[in-house]
Amino acid sequence: MRCRYLVAGAVQGVGYRMFVRRHANRLALVGFAKNLPDGRVEVVAEGPPEAQRALEEALRDGPLAARVLTVEKSEILDEIDVLKAFEII
Repeated sequence: MRCRYLVAGAVQGVGYRMFVRRHANRLALVGFAKNLPDGRVEVVAEGPPEAQRALEEALRDGPLAARVLTVEKSEILDEIDVLKAFEII
């Protein structure tokens, strides 16, 4: 299962992507986290549903310096590229 999360709030410049990578690695998820020009962070993660639920919970909390306002989740159905690790882009 591959999901895309769009996280809005004070999530850039506060260690949010590193926070996401730590949680994704702990949950054995692969994918990436990247800053978007509009101030949001995009997270794409692939792995079992229970790991996705745990990641989504962590995304809503974020690191101490972040202030998460919203997390939008969508499932990605056509998984063309192969993800092998969790990266910060």
